[in-house]
Amino acid sequence: MRASPSHRAATGSGHPRIGFALLVLAALGFGGWGLWRAYGPQPANAADLLRQQAARIDALQQDVATLKRSDQISRQANTELQGTLAERDEEIASLRADIAFYERFVGATAQRRGLSVHELALEPQRDPQVWHFVATLTQNLNRGAVNRGRLLLSVEASDGGRMHKLAWGELRQQRNAPGIEYSFKYFQQVEGDLLLPAGVKPVRVIARLVPASGAAVEQSFTWSQATGGTPAGR
Repeated sequence: MRASPSHRAATGSGHPRIGFALLVLAALGFGGWGLWRAYGPQPANAADLLRQQAARIDALQQDVATLKRSDQISRQANTELQGTLAERDEEIASLRADIAFYERFVGATAQRRGLSVHELALEPQRDPQVWHFVATLTQNLNRGAVNRGRLLLSVEASDGGRMHKLAWGELRQQRNAPGIEYSFKYFQQVEGDLLLPAGVKPVRVIARLVPASGAAVEQSFTWSQATGGTPAGR
Protein backbone atom coordinates (compact mmCIF):
# COMPACT_ATOMS: atom_id res chain seq x y z
CA MET A 1 0.00 0.00 0.00
CA ARG A 2 1.37 3.43 -0.90
CA ALA A 3 2.00 6.02 1.81
CA SER A 4 0.07 9.18 1.53
CA PRO A 5 1.91 12.44 0.72
CA SER A 6 1.21 13.81 4.15
CA HIS A 7 2.79 10.75 5.80
CA ARG A 8 5.94 11.07 3.65
CA ALA A 9 6.29 14.72 4.54
CA ALA A 10 6.02 14.00 8.22
CA THR A 11 8.53 11.16 8.03
CA GLY A 12 11.08 13.17 5.91
CA SER A 13 10.94 16.24 8.16
CA GLY A 14 12.16 14.21 11.17
CA HIS A 15 15.67 13.60 9.86
CA PRO A 16 16.95 17.23 10.16
CA ARG A 17 15.74 17.44 13.74
CA ILE A 18 17.64 14.31 14.67
CA GLY A 19 20.83 15.66 12.99
CA PHE A 20 20.54 18.97 14.80
CA ALA A 21 20.13 17.22 18.12
CA LEU A 22 23.23 15.16 17.47
CA LEU A 23 25.25 18.30 16.70
CA VAL A 24 24.13 19.91 19.93
CA LEU A 25 25.12 16.84 21.92
CA ALA A 26 28.53 16.75 20.20
CA ALA A 27 29.15 20.43 20.99
CA LEU A 28 28.23 19.90 24.61
CA GLY A 29 30.54 16.94 24.77
CA PHE A 30 33.54 18.83 23.39
CA GLY A 31 32.83 21.81 25.61
CA GLY A 32 32.75 19.60 28.67
CA TRP A 33 36.00 17.98 27.66
CA GLY A 34 37.65 21.39 27.27
CA LEU A 35 36.42 22.49 30.70
CA TRP A 36 37.76 19.32 32.21
CA ARG A 37 41.15 19.94 30.61
CA ALA A 38 41.22 23.52 31.90
CA TYR A 39 39.81 23.04 35.39
CA GLY A 40 40.07 19.37 36.02
CA PRO A 41 42.75 17.76 38.19
CA GLN A 42 46.35 18.27 36.97
CA PRO A 43 48.98 15.57 36.68
CA ALA A 44 50.89 14.83 39.84
CA ASN A 45 54.16 16.30 38.41
CA ALA A 46 52.67 19.63 37.20
CA ALA A 47 54.15 21.63 40.12
CA ASP A 48 57.56 20.09 39.45
CA LEU A 49 57.30 21.05 35.80
CA LEU A 50 56.43 24.63 36.72
CA ARG A 51 59.36 24.83 39.12
CA GLN A 52 61.70 23.44 36.48
CA GLN A 53 60.47 25.94 33.91
CA ALA A 54 60.85 28.82 36.39
CA ALA A 55 64.36 27.66 37.24
CA ARG A 56 65.17 27.43 33.55
CA ILE A 57 63.90 30.97 32.99
CA ASP A 58 66.05 32.24 35.89
CA ALA A 59 69.10 30.46 34.48
CA LEU A 60 68.52 31.92 31.02
CA GLN A 61 68.10 35.41 32.48
CA GLN A 62 71.37 35.00 34.39
CA ASP A 63 73.08 33.84 31.20
CA VAL A 64 71.78 36.91 29.36
CA ALA A 65 73.00 39.21 32.16
CA THR A 66 76.42 37.50 32.15
CA LEU A 67 76.72 37.83 28.38
CA LYS A 68 75.76 41.49 28.54
CA ARG A 69 78.34 42.11 31.26
CA SER A 70 80.99 40.22 29.29
CA ASP A 71 80.18 42.27 26.20
CA GLN A 72 80.44 45.48 28.23
CA ILE A 73 83.79 44.41 29.69
CA SER A 74 85.06 43.44 26.24
CA ARG A 75 84.04 46.80 24.81
CA GLN A 76 85.68 48.64 27.70
CA ALA A 77 88.85 46.56 27.38
CA ASN A 78 88.93 47.22 23.64
CA THR A 79 88.52 50.95 24.22
CA GLU A 80 91.33 50.94 26.78
CA LEU A 81 93.51 48.90 24.43
CA GLN A 82 92.92 51.36 21.60
CA GLY A 83 93.83 54.22 23.94
CA THR A 84 97.02 52.44 25.02
CA LEU A 85 97.99 51.76 21.41
CA ALA A 86 97.41 55.41 20.53
CA GLU A 87 99.61 56.49 23.45
CA ARG A 88 102.34 54.09 22.35
CA ASP A 89 102.15 55.41 18.79
CA GLU A 90 102.54 58.97 20.08
CA GLU A 91 105.46 57.91 22.26
CA ILE A 92 107.17 56.18 19.34
CA ALA A 93 106.65 59.24 17.13
CA SER A 94 108.09 61.47 19.86
CA LEU A 95 111.13 59.23 20.30
CA ARG A 96 111.75 59.19 16.57
CA ALA A 97 111.56 62.98 16.51
CA ASP A 98 114.05 63.10 19.41
CA ILE A 99 116.43 60.77 17.58
CA ALA A 100 116.22 62.89 14.44
CA PHE A 101 116.86 65.97 16.58
CA TYR A 102 119.90 64.40 18.27
CA GLU A 103 121.35 63.26 14.95
CA ARG A 104 121.27 66.82 13.64
CA PHE A 105 123.71 67.83 16.37
CA VAL A 106 125.81 64.80 17.22
CA GLY A 107 125.66 62.76 14.03
CA ALA A 108 128.65 62.33 11.79
CA THR A 109 127.09 64.56 9.13
CA ALA A 110 125.74 67.18 11.54
CA GLN A 111 126.36 70.79 10.58
CA ARG A 112 128.61 72.58 13.06
CA ARG A 113 126.87 75.44 14.85
CA GLY A 114 127.72 77.56 17.81
CA LEU A 115 125.63 78.41 20.84
CA SER A 116 122.02 79.20 19.90
CA VAL A 117 118.38 78.98 20.92
CA HIS A 118 117.04 76.26 18.66
CA GLU A 119 113.45 76.74 19.78
CA LEU A 120 111.46 78.95 22.15
CA ALA A 121 107.91 78.00 23.16
CA LEU A 122 105.55 79.90 25.44
CA GLU A 123 102.33 78.45 26.86
CA PRO A 124 99.56 80.37 28.64
CA GLN A 125 98.78 79.47 32.24
CA ARG A 126 95.58 79.74 34.28
CA ASP A 127 96.41 83.35 35.11
CA PRO A 128 96.10 85.17 31.73
CA GLN A 129 99.16 87.30 32.54
CA VAL A 130 101.46 84.34 33.27
CA TRP A 131 103.28 82.47 30.51
CA HIS A 132 105.50 79.41 30.88
CA PHE A 133 108.46 79.24 28.53
CA VAL A 134 110.68 76.36 27.40
CA ALA A 135 113.89 77.20 25.53
CA THR A 136 115.89 74.54 23.69
CA LEU A 137 119.57 75.51 23.66
CA THR A 138 122.01 73.83 21.31
CA GLN A 139 125.64 73.88 20.13
CA ASN A 140 127.91 71.37 18.45
CA LEU A 141 130.77 73.59 17.39
CA ASN A 142 132.94 72.73 20.39
CA ARG A 143 132.25 69.02 20.68
CA GLY A 144 132.76 67.63 24.13
CA ALA A 145 133.10 71.07 25.70
CA VAL A 146 130.63 72.07 28.40
CA ASN A 147 128.79 75.32 27.79
CA ARG A 148 127.72 77.23 30.90
CA GLY A 149 125.93 80.51 31.28
CA ARG A 150 122.53 82.15 31.77
CA LEU A 151 119.46 82.76 29.63
CA LEU A 152 117.50 85.99 29.88
CA LEU A 153 114.34 86.92 27.98
CA SER A 154 112.85 90.30 27.17
CA VAL A 155 109.63 91.22 25.40
CA GLU A 156 108.93 94.02 22.94
CA ALA A 157 105.33 95.10 23.47
CA SER A 158 102.83 97.73 22.43
CA ASP A 159 101.18 99.66 25.24
CA GLY A 160 98.67 102.30 24.23
CA GLY A 161 100.13 102.46 20.73
CA ARG A 162 103.70 102.96 21.98
CA MET A 163 106.40 100.28 21.69
CA HIS A 164 108.62 99.59 24.65
CA LYS A 165 110.80 96.77 25.94
CA LEU A 166 110.01 94.72 29.03
CA ALA A 167 113.29 93.61 30.57
CA TRP A 168 113.97 90.28 32.27
CA GLY A 169 113.62 91.80 35.75
CA GLU A 170 110.16 93.20 34.90
CA LEU A 171 109.00 89.91 33.46
CA ARG A 172 110.20 88.07 36.57
CA GLN A 173 108.85 90.69 38.99
CA GLN A 174 112.35 91.07 40.44
CA ARG A 175 114.63 93.96 39.52
CA ASN A 176 117.92 92.06 39.71
CA ALA A 177 116.55 88.66 38.81
CA PRO A 178 119.32 86.27 37.71
CA GLY A 179 118.97 84.52 34.39
CA ILE A 180 118.11 80.85 34.01
CA GLU A 181 121.31 78.84 34.33
CA TYR A 182 122.33 76.36 31.66
CA SER A 183 125.12 73.81 31.39
CA PHE A 184 125.35 71.33 28.52
CA LYS A 185 127.55 69.84 25.81
CA TYR A 186 125.17 69.57 22.87
CA PHE A 187 121.66 70.61 23.92
CA GLN A 188 119.51 71.40 26.93
CA GLN A 189 115.99 72.60 27.69
CA VAL A 190 115.57 75.33 30.29
CA GLU A 191 112.25 76.73 31.45
CA GLY A 192 110.55 79.26 33.67
CA ASP A 193 107.63 81.69 33.95
CA LEU A 194 107.07 85.24 32.71
CA LEU A 195 104.55 87.75 34.03
CA LEU A 196 103.23 90.24 31.48
CA PRO A 197 101.77 93.53 32.69
CA ALA A 198 98.03 93.89 32.10
CA GLY A 199 97.02 95.62 28.89
CA VAL A 200 100.23 95.16 26.91
CA LYS A 201 100.31 93.53 23.49
CA PRO A 202 103.54 91.55 23.06
CA VAL A 203 105.06 91.62 19.59
CA ARG A 204 108.44 89.95 19.92
CA VAL A 205 110.50 87.89 22.39
CA ILE A 206 114.27 88.33 22.56
CA ALA A 207 116.36 85.49 23.97
CA ARG A 208 119.83 86.45 25.23
CA LEU A 209 122.41 83.79 26.06
CA VAL A 210 125.23 85.02 28.28
CA PRO A 211 127.95 82.35 28.42
CA ALA A 212 130.45 82.16 31.25
CA SER A 213 133.14 82.99 28.71
CA GLY A 214 132.74 84.51 25.30
CA ALA A 215 130.34 86.92 23.67
CA ALA A 216 126.61 86.99 24.38
CA VAL A 217 124.21 85.66 21.72
CA GLU A 218 120.79 87.20 20.98
CA GLN A 219 117.93 85.75 18.95
CA SER A 220 114.43 87.09 18.44
CA PHE A 221 111.13 85.27 17.93
CA THR A 222 107.81 86.80 17.00
CA TRP A 223 105.12 86.41 19.65
CA SER A 224 103.01 84.38 17.25
CA GLN A 225 105.96 82.10 16.49
CA ALA A 226 106.76 81.52 20.15
CA THR A 227 103.15 80.99 21.27
CA GLY A 228 101.79 79.12 18.27
CA GLY A 229 99.40 81.98 17.55
CA THR A 230 97.90 82.26 21.05
CA PRO A 231 97.25 85.96 21.81
CA ALA A 232 98.18 87.52 25.13
CA GLY A 233 95.36 88.26 27.59
CA ARG A 234 93.15 85.62 25.87
